[in-house]
Amino acid sequence: MPRPQRCRRICSEPSVKVFSPEDAENMEPVFLTMDEFEAIRLIDSEKQTHEQCAKQMEISRSTATEIYESARCKIADSLVKGRQLVIEGGNYRLCDGNPRWCYKKNCEKQNQEEVKNIIIRGDNIMRIAVTYENGEIFQHFGHTEQFKFYDVENGKVVSAEVADTNGSGHGALAGFLVANKVDTLICGGIGGGAQMALAEAGLKLYGGVQGNADEAVNALLADTLSFNPDVHCNHHDHEHGEGHTCGEQGCTNHSCH
Repeated sequence: MPRPQRCRRICSEPSVKVFSPEDAENMEPVFLTMDEFEAIRLIDSEKQTHEQCAKQMEISRSTATEIYESARCKIADSLVKGRQLVIEGGNYRLCDGNPRWCYKKNCEKQNQEEVKNIIIRGDNIMRIAVTYENGEIFQHFGHTEQFKFYDVENGKVVSAEVADTNGSGHGALAGFLVANKVDTLICGGIGGGAQMALAEAGLKLYGGVQGNADEAVNALLADTLSFNPDVHCNHHDHEHGEGHTCGEQGCTNHSCH
C-alpha cells in the first residue's frame, strides 16, 4: 500500500474564509487550500524566505515554492476576473504548539498528550530512521553503514527493519532517507551540510542523541527524548573545505558532538 503524502503544517485556520466581489454570484469560485493560504501568509505577510516557510510547514523548499506559486495564481485569477475566493481543504495539519518546531511566537503550548496526538495526526503514519550499529545510535551520520527504520502508526511502532546504506557521505545518505520515505531522523553527530540537506528534504532532525536506538524512538514518541538542537560535527566545520562530505576517504577526524 503506498504511503500517504506528508501533511503540510499550518499555524491556524484563517478567521475569514470567503472573499466575494459584489457581482460574483454567477461565477465559479476560486478555491484556495489551507496550505496555500499558509504559504501566502508566511512569505507575503510575514516576509519569510521560501526556505523558512518550508521549515515551518515541514516540507521541502521546492514544495513550498510550488504551493506558493499555485496560491499566487489563484489569487490573481480571483482579483482579475472578479471571482469569489474560498479558503478550504488541502492536505494539512494544525500546528502542535511545540516550541522545538513552532516558529510562530503566539502559538500556545499544548500538553504532552495533545502534542503527541497531533504529531501523528494528519498522515497517521510516520517513518523514523536512526543511525544504527549493534543496537546503538551510531555517532557519525556521514559514516553510518546502517539505518534502522521504524514505521509508526497512531503513536505506536508497528514494524522495524535494519537497512544497509547505499553510499557514504551526507549527500548520498540524505537521498537514501528521502528514497525510503523517512519523516524523522535520530542520530548522534551531524555536520552543517547534512543538516541543510535534511531540512531541504523536509525531514525533522533530532541530533546529539546517544544510547539504545529502540529506547530513543520510544522516548521520541513519548515526547521525552533528550537531544541537542545545536548539534554539529567539528571536522565538517574546521577540518575541510567547502564541498567535503564525511564519507570521503582520508577523513580521519571523527570527533562529533
